[in-house]
Amino acid sequence: MRIAIATDAWFPQVNGVVRTLAATVAELDRRGYEVELITPQNFATMPMPGYASIRLAMAPRFTTRRMLGRFKPDVVHIATEGPIGWSARGWCKSHGVPFTSAFHTQFPKYAAVRTGLSEDVFWPVMRRFHRSSRAVLAATPSLEVELRERGIKQVRPWGRGVDHWLFRPTGELHEAIANLPKPILLNVGRVAPEKNLEAFLDANLPGSKVIVGDGPDLDRLKALYPKVHFIGALAGEELAAAYRTADCFVFPSLTDTFGLVVVEALSSGVPVAAYPVQGPIDILGPNGRGTGKEMPATVGVCDDDLEHAVLKALTLDRSAAAVFGQRFSWERATDQFVAAITAARMEVQSRSDHELALV
Repeated sequence: MRIAIATDAWFPQVNGVVRTLAATVAELDRRGYEVELITPQNFATMPMPGYASIRLAMAPRFTTRRMLGRFKPDVVHIATEGPIGWSARGWCKSHGVPFTSAFHTQFPKYAAVRTGLSEDVFWPVMRRFHRSSRAVLAATPSLEVELRERGIKQVRPWGRGVDHWLFRPTGELHEAIANLPKPILLNVGRVAPEKNLEAFLDANLPGSKVIVGDGPDLDRLKALYPKVHFIGALAGEELAAAYRTADCFVFPSLTDTFGLVVVEALSSGVPVAAYPVQGPIDILGPNGRGTGKEMPATVGVCDDDLEHAVLKALTLDRSAAAVFGQRFSWERATDQFVAAITAARMEVQSRSDHELALV
């Protein structure tokens, strides 16, 4: 099967969308699928207003259509609702090629945080974008429910995985972080207003607060919180070392659809503290033991009182967290992705065969 993947988020960006797509493409390649990537690297780009490190493709319509026309995909997966995503959507509709899409990012909530408007203002655009998609892939059950309630009905599950070799509980520690006063309270991710980092940074907690990541809010938060240790963006073994050096991973976001960093922390043997919202609650469950088959031990805490969640998480068993993190695999997640795109292709093929039979 020839699969084109169109995305406005790609390297050198470092975020959950990029890591998810990169891991999925690697697994698709291993399985023998022919994949064409359409990313900002194929275009002249400009910085996203208010977020200079994210580059948006400039006038991508012609090049996107030319690439898709040349590749002749059996199905297209559109990962983002940006300029490349809209261009790929237009090509698919005009050429009768089936496409799936994904709801990686809570754009309405992010836009509400940045503009002060209600998120309801932005949902009509989301409904329009995904309306013609054969399947809208969602990372968690709670996101599936929300999308259906918002009028996006054709939802299918697409979970997430973790690189268990990289994010493991054994290995070297991050030297600079390891020398800080204990306990080490870590957050990894984009340093941006929608991540609600100030809820963590304002919390009255012992030890050292460490932020790993970059983003448009970095300079402001550095100035406001001089006692917090801002390490900058890390990757690979250095990022893995930062995880395993921590005593607790603190995830204050209220707007993430999943939170890939949560399962990376768990796989590294680090208990998690978070709010009981979409993403963390789907991963950890209401009792901190996950959903479905229960774990014998609590591996994280979801609580409206973030300070209480952190203090309780610091008492949890690190080995249990690592065992729980092993549940998340890119092989299983890619099985779900392949099932969705295969169904989209077969639906269109079945319809074409039926129409030919009537001739």
